[in-house]
Amino acid sequence: MRMRRYAAVAAAGLGLILAACGSDSNSSSDTTAGGGGATTAAASGGSAAAGGCTVGVSWNNYQEERWAKFDEPAIKEAVEAGGGKYISNDAKSSAETQASNVENLISQGANVLIILAQDGTAIKPSVANAIQNGVPVIGYDRLIEDPGALYITFDNVEVGKLEAESVFKAQPTGNYIIIKGNKADANADFLRSGYDMVIKDAVDKGDIKIVGETYTDNWDPAKAQTETEQFLTAANNDVQAVLSENDGMAGGVVAALAAQGLAGKVPVSGQDGDQAALNRVGLGTQALTVWKDARLLGKTAGEAAIQLCKDKDASKVTGTKPFTTPGGVGVSSVFLTPQTITQDNLNLVIDAGWTTKDNVCKGVTAGTVTVCG
Repeated sequence: MRMRRYAAVAAAGLGLILAACGSDSNSSSDTTAGGGGATTAAASGGSAAAGGCTVGVSWNNYQEERWAKFDEPAIKEAVEAGGGKYISNDAKSSAETQASNVENLISQGANVLIILAQDGTAIKPSVANAIQNGVPVIGYDRLIEDPGALYITFDNVEVGKLEAESVFKAQPTGNYIIIKGNKADANADFLRSGYDMVIKDAVDKGDIKIVGETYTDNWDPAKAQTETEQFLTAANNDVQAVLSENDGMAGGVVAALAAQGLAGKVPVSGQDGDQAALNRVGLGTQALTVWKDARLLGKTAGEAAIQLCKDKDASKVTGTKPFTTPGGVGVSSVFLTPQTITQDNLNLVIDAGWTTKDNVCKGVTAGTVTVCG
């Protein structure tokens, strides 16, 4: 069912992003490597696989909470458990810097690359060059449309569907705002297609009116707040729901709503299970977050990287299935399953050690949320 859904997204022609300060011992921010150096290093990196496995990770913006707290430790642990070495760098939200960073990782001897793409289109030449020179590539959590790259992510259409289901249940009619992520990130459109699976019929019938919808550069919370403020002003605050594609932006949305006395009255969605978002769920200012256990995603990618050191064929990595991208490119993929978190099941993230009861329940009125007592 999931693959048919993704195929439908591709047929609709949907278009196509975040990290590493890292420690001095295992990470690098050097972006001075040139193209010629990348080709030479790639060739040597590929042949080095027989003697060891160095996994290079290119973070697009290491400042996002989850990358340092959950994803990186899980990747690093899996790589080292497989006998490999972890190195990384941070593009700091620059597609140009990321291209140089990829070259730099290869020049350091990376045998496999894990790339969290700032721009899935801009990074394609770097990916193609790496693969052609024997360095396999994993597109981490963000799509890179290269037939040789392995795509590892959560089911992002399903994430969008889960977000919309909770908001629609709380508010099946009225004026909606939709705050999408970065336009250069395929996930923004995957999530939006998941929304349509839930709300399109109501929109077509006129039960729901979308009074504001926009992409948000770099999934920036401050920009999301400004966008929401503008939409609220245009609608004279007559807004009944906000579909925000991730938790960071949801924070900006809630801030805009709070300024108008609407926080907690207007259901807001999000995803990632950010610590602040989980507290907002407890407080009731955010209706839900879709939890994507980044520890599992990182572990899966780290283990896949070790496998690719031994066999560069992405289709032979454990758990892969074929996936046709929005651009019609066939890639090997691994899709993990997300989980909706509301006030009713906040215990799941606490029991899993993802967050603490103190964090979830900070400021929550006693007796209003079961897990908070």
